Amino acid sequence: MKLAKAAKKVEDGIEETLTYMDFPTQHWTRIRTNNAIERLNREIKRRTKAIGAFPDGQSALMLVCARLRHVAATSWGKLCGFAVIS
Repeated sequence: MKLAKAAKKVEDGIEETLTYMDFPTQHWTRIRTNNAIERLNREIKRRTKAIGAFPDGQSALMLVCARLRHVAATSWGKLCGFAVIS
């Protein structure tokens, strides 16, 4: 299989990924995702579509990591309204 490692990752994490299904169906969308994650996914999708084809997986990973670092460094990557407890 071409994507054996990816398939194994999905298989290993399926139980954890579907934990939200233990709750009533009306709660699923609130538990499963949030706006910050969706926004980040859209941003990565937009960036990768603009590039088109990557020469290798490492190039795609570098783009995603660069975007994640940018998000973490900007204001929308920080929690607002919460004090750091030390």
